[in-house]
Amino acid sequence: MLRLKKYLKPYLLMIAVAIGLLFASNICDLKLPDVMSDIVNVGIQQSGIEHASVDVISEDGLDFLSVFMEEDEVSLVKDSYVLEDGYYHLKEDVDRETLDEIFSVSEWTLINALQKMQPAEGTGDLSESVNDIDIQKLYAAKPFFEMMDLSDARSSALALDETMRSGTGVVFAKMFYEEAGEDPSVMQSEYILKSGAKMLGIAFIGICATIAVSFIASRVSNGVGRDLREDIFKKVEGFSNAEFDKYSTSSLITRNTNDVTQVSQLVMMGLRMIISAPIMGIGALIMIFKRNTSMVWILGLGITVVMLMIIFMFIFALPKFKIIQQLVDKLNLVARENLNGLMVVRAFKNQKFEEKRFDKANTDLTKTQLFINRTMAVMMPFMTLMMNGMMLLIIWVGAHQIAQSQMQVGDMMAFMQYSMQVVMSFVMIAMIFILVPRASVSAGRIADVLETESMIQDPVHPLPFKEEYKGYVEFRNVSFNYGDADENVLQDISFVAKPGETTAFIGSTGSGKSTLINLIPRFYDVSKGEILVNGVNVKDVTQHDLHDQIGYVAQRGILLSGTIKENIKYGNENLSDDEVREIAKVAQADDFISAKEEGYDFDIAQGGANVSGGQRQRLSIARALAKKAPILIFDDSFSALDFKTDAALRAALAKHTSDATILIVAQRVSSIMHAEQIIVLDEGKVVGKGTHEELLKNCPTYYEIASSQLSKEEL
Repeated sequence: MLRLKKYLKPYLLMIAVAIGLLFASNICDLKLPDVMSDIVNVGIQQSGIEHASVDVISEDGLDFLSVFMEEDEVSLVKDSYVLEDGYYHLKEDVDRETLDEIFSVSEWTLINALQKMQPAEGTGDLSESVNDIDIQKLYAAKPFFEMMDLSDARSSALALDETMRSGTGVVFAKMFYEEAGEDPSVMQSEYILKSGAKMLGIAFIGICATIAVSFIASRVSNGVGRDLREDIFKKVEGFSNAEFDKYSTSSLITRNTNDVTQVSQLVMMGLRMIISAPIMGIGALIMIFKRNTSMVWILGLGITVVMLMIIFMFIFALPKFKIIQQLVDKLNLVARENLNGLMVVRAFKNQKFEEKRFDKANTDLTKTQLFINRTMAVMMPFMTLMMNGMMLLIIWVGAHQIAQSQMQVGDMMAFMQYSMQVVMSFVMIAMIFILVPRASVSAGRIADVLETESMIQDPVHPLPFKEEYKGYVEFRNVSFNYGDADENVLQDISFVAKPGETTAFIGSTGSGKSTLINLIPRFYDVSKGEILVNGVNVKDVTQHDLHDQIGYVAQRGILLSGTIKENIKYGNENLSDDEVREIAKVAQADDFISAKEEGYDFDIAQGGANVSGGQRQRLSIARALAKKAPILIFDDSFSALDFKTDAALRAALAKHTSDATILIVAQRVSSIMHAEQIIVLDEGKVVGKGTHEELLKNCPTYYEIASSQLSKEEL
């Protein structure tokens, strides 16, 4: 993936925004259980009373509680309140936590004292349940408490769990509020509504942030995918034939489609999960340790189980992810070959063989995908079972702690949610580890293509063509071999092709005719010697300028999807309809085009599958003629034409291209016997050069070829 990191640079700002939004989204997710816990603990269990210290308390109430406080605590408490009309009102900006601690300890000191003392005359029973205590009776017993030694009662209060102290402190706070004329039910409703609105607001912000992250992730991932596809396409367009020998067509298609999709998906999921998982996991752990650590061992047990599952995935599933792209390549290769060679397959009655071949590639891919899908299918129910088991264990342990007043219900519910968030963060990390290997393989395959430098490179300082040599093509001692092959395909080739003349190449199959022709437009580069076009070495000009001088008809006529008119104008978009028709007439294509109902608007299928081989060749010739280039190359482009059409085409070409340099590769002597220069090749070497008549006399190889095709009279 690092080899493709430059494709993320244009989107760094969007990625930074997405990270910020992810922080916001995860903070909101982490805050929701906290608010929910407060609603349960404070809003429901504590009647909306948040603090053991009260906002308002009667003068008698505070004087009574002062009996159970230390002197410095009494001073601090009274400094925190303002006395108005017999009631103490809490000041702003006071240390509420300290006050809560003072109130709860003093109230538990009172409870411990009540449990020790016996009812005194006139005081009634003061040892009732805390919820049923009569506050006025307590005030009446103030003198008795002032005479008591409260040190043991205070020590016992300080030894209690903070949760138990704060819970009881809220009960006393409720009594003090009722004494002051406050309605606890109204306080409860207000607190729940306020906290509920806060919860909805946090949830809304989290939803908006999540939607925004999804939008940005989609834009970034699709943008990266678009840029990769565009660069792969441009890179492949610049490949020479040597690079196409290295990468198969099906592999390049897979890399530009399936592989790019894998990388794009990883970018999208990565933005949403790679960053989110650690934020959520670490944040949830912090919230757990802030609230209660008594059940952390349950979370540790759950994480251990998840880690074992991740290790299992690494051992068994990841190797399958790494080979799946190669299997997709193989399937595409078999399918493409079968479709392209369908007529050959049928002609040799090999449908069953091809079916078995396709079935093997398909079965290999299916088995691998099934293994991965089954592994994932097992993982999800296992995760669900594990998380539900964790929740049951948390409830079971938490219920005992609640019964012992060591935990509140809301804290247990918050712990459950935070635990699930920690586990889900590990699951997300596991999913990332599953996605990364396959995407890394795809990224590597893409990078291999993008980093492949074409063997054919434009010069740093290109030279202009020489107008006085326009149309001249010269080979000077040219030799060529494929790659690292020991033997040359062409050896020491020299000739000059001039404007207004036809230079033809003939020889046995494998003699190097097409290879020689492909050296002129630099589909390959010469191994030795040099080729001059318009008086300049082809290596000293740009490929664009070189190709602009050449009209090329390939050995196999290839048409593009579109209309006939669009195919002909592919060589020159500025042609008028009349010029298109004129060129089609020269190429002997107008008759069969006009015979079609749509005429020049007839749609050509992919590869020209809906026209005959001869029609494809004629349309390919028309496309080359439309370019009006000074050099025309025909690589065995008349092989599918009948003799009559061949003769008519050559006659029309002679008139239409009288000033052009024509180079023809042919198998039929009749197609080239009128050429001004015929070059005979045998095993990559020139064994004859001259006119038809000269070669019949001086070149045994040519005479053998000619005599095998022509009668004595034609010779």
